[in-house]
Amino acid sequence: MASSAIDSEIFGDLFGTPAMRHVFADETLIQRYLDVEAALARVQARMGIIPEAAAAEITAKASFEHFDFEEYKRGVARVSYPILPLVEGIVAMCKDGLGEYSHWGTTTQDIMDSALSLQIRDAVAIIEADLDAVADLLAGLAREYRDAPVAGRSHLQHALPVTFGYKAAVWLSGIERHRARLAELKPRATLVQFSGAAGTLASLGEDGLKIQDALADELGLGRPEITWHTMRDNVAEIVSWMGLLTGTLGKIGTDVLMMQTEVGEVFEAFKHGRGASSTMPQKRNPVSCELMVVAARAMRQHVAQMLDGMLQDHERASGAWHLEWLTMPQAFITTAGSLSQARELLDGLEVDTDRMRANLDITSGMIVSEAVMMGLAPHMGRQVAHDVVYDACRDAVQQNKSLYEILSKMAQITDALPDEEIRAMCDPANYTGLAGEMVDRMLDARKR
Repeated sequence: MASSAIDSEIFGDLFGTPAMRHVFADETLIQRYLDVEAALARVQARMGIIPEAAAAEITAKASFEHFDFEEYKRGVARVSYPILPLVEGIVAMCKDGLGEYSHWGTTTQDIMDSALSLQIRDAVAIIEADLDAVADLLAGLAREYRDAPVAGRSHLQHALPVTFGYKAAVWLSGIERHRARLAELKPRATLVQFSGAAGTLASLGEDGLKIQDALADELGLGRPEITWHTMRDNVAEIVSWMGLLTGTLGKIGTDVLMMQTEVGEVFEAFKHGRGASSTMPQKRNPVSCELMVVAARAMRQHVAQMLDGMLQDHERASGAWHLEWLTMPQAFITTAGSLSQARELLDGLEVDTDRMRANLDITSGMIVSEAVMMGLAPHMGRQVAHDVVYDACRDAVQQNKSLYEILSKMAQITDALPDEEIRAMCDPANYTGLAGEMVDRMLDARKR
């Protein structure tokens, strides 16, 4: 029975996805161990190091369906490591003692690290597909709402008008950087490991590096410049990257909490019962947003664990490596869950441009006080204009009138500007700066 949220039949699909859990499931992990052992046997047989018959038999039997899982579990409990019992299982599965040629000249961490690289490769393929989809959805929102004005907020207060397309393009910029980072770091995170007990391949003589290169090709993994048994920056990097990614997704989730009652500008898609309260029938809670924020917070701890795990002693670590066994599956599953929630959120996002406009008018034009100040500055100086508009804003609040109503009655304003210019300066839709051009530049950058 599952005992953690990411594996739970109740909570699992809130915090992860079935596809990513499959990548890190026990059955898949054992199969990856077997895949590495079989690939090694084939390579060594081609090089004349072990008999062809042994490689053929090991490859034929290196499948979870042939494996005695119950006996394997007992073996792991006895040894406290997963590869010696695996090799015992291979020997037991293979006829005529041919399994004795498995694991030739290698060590536990070689098999586990190479299997991990295979898992990372599969996991990254899932992440890339979801990341591409999120980028496309954000690009669509940026394009559609390029010129839809909305209140920009600073310290949770109205700042200046922006556009919703601009907000979406800012989100997109982070996602695009994460895609670029992933393309760069992926080769470093998917390296073969085959170096022997202390990393020097001493047991295989002059053939060691040839076997390493051939094994990398056989598994479709990269070739390391040197052993990485205790130099774990490559795996720490991919988890750190996931920390950055989930942080960006959490920022998007935080912004979409604009669906709170007092703001009400964007909403998660309505689905019957989704986000419902057990006691308040009117509630429509931001489910995906909350889960994206939770994922970002959880990932901080996983990143910290991986950084801690980099402190490994000498040529083979005494325990720090084990942190990865705990952290890597949780990190990937949590990231997949956040991406899944982001796809659902953005694909059905409801955008209320009328409410955005109404919120812009809450302060009766004061959100564009800077626009008025800058419009008046050429006529009376910037500081004088600042003080005049400051007083006008105070009067507007005290008299419960719009900024335009106050300005249009001030002689020093009407003497400087015609009424249509004053009215235009007081319209938030006219003061979104270069938001539209920035959206265009972000979308154009995706095409290059």
